[in-house]
Amino acid sequence: MSGIKDKQEKLLEDLEIFQDWTERYEYVIGLGKKLEALPEESRNSDHLIKGCQSQVWLDAKKADGRIYFYADSDSLITKGMIALFINVLNGEKADDILTADMGFIEKTGLKEHLAPTRANALNLMATQMKQRALGFA
Repeated sequence: MSGIKDKQEKLLEDLEIFQDWTERYEYVIGLGKKLEALPEESRNSDHLIKGCQSQVWLDAKKADGRIYFYADSDSLITKGMIALFINVLNGEKADDILTADMGFIEKTGLKEHLAPTRANALNLMATQMKQRALGFA
């Protein structure tokens, strides 16, 4: 579990560098831009996260006992938000993902600066990623 916890702490440290919310949002958007491309065949209703204001597609593959996530969104900030989770959970074992404390997202402070629908999307993303991991467990 320490791999996920370490990645969460590193992410929080990275965000602390930025003094204002504009800079934090730019950082989060930058994370989204660095995501590996979502395979075109994954851009369908089966991979759509229901309940998000923007369209968000999430797919996962298992290789060598580890889960790898792929995502995309039609919104830059939403793509950045799912990139936060991918950076923390990518390449981890299903059991570690299932037991991971996703409360770290509260510590980022992002939720207070998002519209309620976007803040809710963070919970939906975390839930979907755990559900995908459960499918591989």
